[in-house]
Amino acid sequence: MGMGRRVFKRTGLIALAALAFGLVGLETRANAQAAQDAVLNAAEATKLLPASVYFKGQSATTQLRNSGGVKFADGFYVLAVMVDTSGYSSDVQQKYQAYLISEIPIAIEGHALPAGVYGVGFVADNKFVVLDVGAHDLFSVSSHKDEALKRPMPLKVTADGGSFRLYAGRNYVSFGK
Repeated sequence: MGMGRRVFKRTGLIALAALAFGLVGLETRANAQAAQDAVLNAAEATKLLPASVYFKGQSATTQLRNSGGVKFADGFYVLAVMVDTSGYSSDVQQKYQAYLISEIPIAIEGHALPAGVYGVGFVADNKFVVLDVGAHDLFSVSSHKDEALKRPMPLKVTADGGSFRLYAGRNYVSFGK
């Protein structure tokens, strides 16, 4: 009888260990699936964005309905929101259309951008300009036009394979880590 109990205990412990490892495996797979980059729509981005932002010595209200972003698998965000630029000079208004917040370094059309807050805009000649908070030009890159886009919006972020697109209407630039 003593031998039977030991075999039963040992078999029970092995089954319990197998169950535990199986559950750990399921949890690891669930975490891997949950830990993917996710595009944020305006409703999701609105929860993270401020109602007004600072740029070039002024506070401007944001258009939260025109916002979007990305939550990367590592928990960091890139967010963009259109801004009411009516209080700015016309030369600033031409370039500064949206506020870009990046918690991590990213690349926009292959150009490196450190983590920070920036003014951005789509300008003439298919260009996208990035400005620091003092409205100084940091760089510009070529933008693209998506004629096939069915429902252009003032601002939107979409996934594009392993990268993302920041749209203003049909114009866009690609960005990623």
